[in-house]
Amino acid sequence: MTDVNQKKENVNMHLKDLRQNLKKMHLEVTEQLILPKPDDVKNLMIKMDKLLKLIESK
Repeated sequence: MTDVNQKKENVNMHLKDLRQNLKKMHLEVTEQLILPKPDDVKNLMIKMDKLLKLIESK
């Protein structure tokens, strides 16, 4: 697998993970009226930062 394809796959994997976490958080807020824990939000932000770094790396 080429480096570009590997990066695309890594980005795809990170996006799927983020999407799943955000959907779970959204359902908890809208259906169960549960606010996310600050650490959960912080962890998602860290994952998003890692994804941005991966995307920006060339």
